[in-house]
Amino acid sequence: MKIVSIKEKPVKISSSIRNAYIDFSKMDVSVVAIETDVQRDGQPVIGYGFNSNGRYAQSGIIHKRMIPRIMQAQPADYLTADGTNLDPFKLWKIMMTNEKPGGHGERSVAVGTIDMAIWDAVAKIEEKPLYRLLSERYGDGHPDDRVFVYAAGGYYQPGKDDTLLQQELKGYLDQGYSVVKMKIGNGLDEDRRRIEAALKVVPSGKHLAVDANGRLDLKTALEYAKMLAPYDLFWFEEAGDPLDFKLQHELSQHYAGTMATGENLFSMQDARNLIRYGGMRPQTDYLQFDCALSYGLVEYMKTLKMLRENGWSSRRCIPHGGHQMSLNIAAGLKLGGNESYPGIFEPFGGFADNLPIEDGYVRLPQVPGIGFETKAALMKVLREVAQS
Repeated sequence: MKIVSIKEKPVKISSSIRNAYIDFSKMDVSVVAIETDVQRDGQPVIGYGFNSNGRYAQSGIIHKRMIPRIMQAQPADYLTADGTNLDPFKLWKIMMTNEKPGGHGERSVAVGTIDMAIWDAVAKIEEKPLYRLLSERYGDGHPDDRVFVYAAGGYYQPGKDDTLLQQELKGYLDQGYSVVKMKIGNGLDEDRRRIEAALKVVPSGKHLAVDANGRLDLKTALEYAKMLAPYDLFWFEEAGDPLDFKLQHELSQHYAGTMATGENLFSMQDARNLIRYGGMRPQTDYLQFDCALSYGLVEYMKTLKMLRENGWSSRRCIPHGGHQMSLNIAAGLKLGGNESYPGIFEPFGGFADNLPIEDGYVRLPQVPGIGFETKAALMKVLREVAQS
């Protein structure tokens, strides 16, 4: 077998929403389609991937470096020993050929996007849902049959007052979510008012998470910590710059509640530095590394191994991104859950069309691959890229 073609196209996810740091009015993502010469049901197996929101399309890196390296390789260089399937680990090494360590930046997003498509193809060739394949190969063989998911929203938006925020969050609860998240970081007084408005419609503080998106300096982060403490929130997310481990460590000395961070760390080494120097607590805090932004599942498994060696359970990982790839990883490798963006960043966010959220959990579709085929609007976009 062999890879026949790899196609990439940037697709817009434009939106009027913003967090405390960026707006999404000109945001796009890369969509990748990897076609193989393997046939299933009379059609070639095609693996699909895309990067998570918050990082732009990586067309330049993908077309200039990643695709040529794979297409110039011999099939024996990237197939399993028996030649019947793609080997994601070999393909990862091919993509990273002649790349210096460190300086991860946008390169990690390009690799992560292609890596997602590779795993989708691998599971389709095996004719198994990806989460089951991961559990059998790298887990205990008994995957979770449902995954905790929380609804990420509460963005700043023109004309959005406290009443509209309340309606949005209540809408998520009505959809079956048990935990909702809102953005903070624009200003202490404004956010105190918004949080108190939100707490009027959620059952308790433990059902509300807040996310500053790295906006705060140390002084302001500590002021927010003091303000947030009485609410007993689900978590306080990414207070300061993601690489300011000293700030995160200092915050942990003053905020006894649960914290979360890591979505903007893009390698196992960065994750390890967070564990070493960031003051994150393995019994109470959560890590949000997103495989689609951080060199893919191959690198994510290195990160999980490092976490185990440092006393962290995989259950303390709840990835950023709200996509089906992380949902499969969560079920197959027993993470603590997954983010969800109901009605936001469509069609990339969300899960199978016919599987509802129930009591804060969602089940996975029983189809080969990641499950993209169970999202009609998403598949329309993915097929357009494959056929371009």
